[in-house]
Parts: sequence; C-alpha cells; structure tokens
Amino acid sequence: MIIDADTHISPTGEDPMAIPYDELIRRLDRAGVDKSLTWLRPPYMREIAASNAYVYEATQRHPDRILGFGWADPHLGQDSARDEIKRCLDEYGFYGVKLNGAQNSYYIDDPQMSLPLIEQIAETGKPVAFHVGADAFEHTHPFRVAKVARLFPDLQILMVHMGGVGHHDLTAAALEIAQEHTNIFFIGSGVRSRPILKAIKTLGAHRVCYGSDTPFELTHVEVAKYHALLDGEVTAEEKALIMAGNIARILDYRI
Repeated sequence: MIIDADTHISPTGEDPMAIPYDELIRRLDRAGVDKSLTWLRPPYMREIAASNAYVYEATQRHPDRILGFGWADPHLGQDSARDEIKRCLDEYGFYGVKLNGAQNSYYIDDPQMSLPLIEQIAETGKPVAFHVGADAFEHTHPFRVAKVARLFPDLQILMVHMGGVGHHDLTAAALEIAQEHTNIFFIGSGVRSRPILKAIKTLGAHRVCYGSDTPFELTHVEVAKYHALLDGEVTAEEKALIMAGNIARILDYRI
C-alpha cells in the first residue's frame, strides 16, 4: 500500500503546471500509488472556494483513490476563511485543512490572521497542514510551527516539505522543532533525500510520511526515490508506515 501525502489538482487551465484529477489518477497508476492525499493547486491571492469544490468533486469521482484535504486563505477575510473551513470539514468531509503562508503571503502564526483559523480546525479534532519551506522562510519558518504546536498540543500538525523547499535549507531547524513537539509530523516532499533519512533515524519511522508534491515533481520518480532511500535502511514494517501507515493513522483512515 502506498498513499501519496502531497498532491495538488486544479480546475483551471491557465497554469501549465496545473493538472485535473483524471491526470492525477493516471500519474498515480503509473507510479503504483494506491491513494493520494489531495489539496488544491493554489490560485494564489484569489477566491479558492471553486478549487476546494473541485477537490470534493474528485473525491466523489474517485472515492477509493483520492483523500480530500481543504485549504483556507485568511487574506480573503476571516469570515470567508472560517466559512470555507466549515464547508471543507462538515460538508465535504475532508480530512483536515491546509494553510500555506508562502503562496498566500502571511505568517502562519499570525495572531489575527492565522491562529483563529488554526483554533477552529483544532476544535474539530482534525489535523492541520502547513507548507514549511525556505521559499518563504519568514512566513513559514519551522519556529512558527513550534509556536502553533505549543499553543495547540493536541493538534496533529503536518509539516509539508519539512523546511526543504527553496534556495535555502531549513531542514535542520525543522528537525530540531519536531524533536521538541511530538504532535508534528513530516511529509517528506520537495526535499532532498539525506534530510528525510535523518528525520526517520532521529524521530522514528512513525513520524515521517511519503509525499511527491505532484505535479511539481513526477510521481513515479518520487516513488522510486523513496524505494531507493528506504530499502536497506529501515525494516519492512517501518517502510510500510512511511509509505502509507503513518498518514492513514493521522487522518484516521482505515486501510
């Protein structure tokens, strides 16, 4: 079983990088991936309701393959963001909500913009996901995730990219933060191989999840990368956790 914990789809055709859900399924099939955790491909500083609805449509068309995850943008207003979170979790039945301070340009621990939304998500018992990369390190620095982890110790936090996206490398800071806060879990997408392996050896195999960052990376190549990385380094049981079991447990999804 393989669950890809980081894939994006989009209903819009204006971005050549964007892919529809049928193309995602084709890429999953080619890579031998059983299911994917899927969120929208950000339309950046614009309304996102249609894109979240498209992810929901994908879960209805492919219920055995696509695990929907919501997206909220506080720049669209607190009321709008709160309504979108409620729609994603209550109406769509998504497994959680993602906040991306890099692509939507805000500090992920901002007390007015972000923390009220995180509190709303935490109250549902579902996880939150953060883009955490060096592409916008001020907005998404790992120490900001640490602040959230301290404020909401029962909230399960998915740290997507573990600080490894961009021209700089914040993976050491991400790992240090994760050692201090056991409610933080890594999705090792868009990051080099050595930090992924170091995270597994340091935190344990139960804290790291496979992800491809499709369509920004090629799904089948990322799967091959993980097989090459893990074989001979972890047990078969640990590999099963990394490739599927951990994200299924965090999402409370039975496989």
